[in-house]
Amino acid sequence: MLGPLLKREIRTRHKGTFGGLYWYVIQNVIIVLIYSSVFGSILRGMWREEGLGEINFTIVLFLGLIQYNLLSEILIRAPHQIVQNANLVTKVLFPLEILPVILTGVAVFNALVAFCVLLVAAFVLNVPLSWNGLWLPAVVAPLVIGAVGLAWILAALGTYVRDVGQVVTLLVTAMMFLSPLFYPIGMLPEGLRMLVAFNPLTVPIMEARSVLIFGQTPNFTALGIYWLAACSVMLLGRWIFEKMRGGFADVV
Repeated sequence: MLGPLLKREIRTRHKGTFGGLYWYVIQNVIIVLIYSSVFGSILRGMWREEGLGEINFTIVLFLGLIQYNLLSEILIRAPHQIVQNANLVTKVLFPLEILPVILTGVAVFNALVAFCVLLVAAFVLNVPLSWNGLWLPAVVAPLVIGAVGLAWILAALGTYVRDVGQVVTLLVTAMMFLSPLFYPIGMLPEGLRMLVAFNPLTVPIMEARSVLIFGQTPNFTALGIYWLAACSVMLLGRWIFEKMRGGFADVV
């Protein structure tokens, strides 16, 4: 059931538009052009890190944006998943738990399209990418796993408290600026650096840049802790969803 529903959701996201599925590509191309042109000249100097030489800010920024957009899309849409599919709540045999999973799958598909755009941009801009980028699946996978858990939690809470969606939108915006998206974490004061370190985007963004752009091996200690935290969030999210799903039909 998950496969066909995921395909349908991907196809219907831009159904009725002239661009159709090409909008997944168009949106990411526009994003990289806007962010690189607006922030490139202002923030490029921050990335001249010692021993790394001149860094192409467009690729550095877009690699982080792919992960931010992946997580933000899931978190912003998750609180509305059950309410928007109220007709399915009354169907006893329909597994409601797959709705947040489908949402995550669509976001992952968009992220894969964006990554293809990044590869093309790197080729056009003559930016060398490291073979250590083969570690990327191991770096990004826990972000997706944790996002599924958060989607289950937010979907359940958003069904009972409709304000959850508004609060999450504000938190996602704060998450963007409290992550090493526009700046290297090393330039922050020690106190603020600790706060940013707990952002769920910090480890995957830093490690993805480390392996793909800087040609380094992952920080296995940080990545191992992140994997453990992500799996814990997923299990907690599923438990909360199952505990709260009994009253969905009464409130939608």
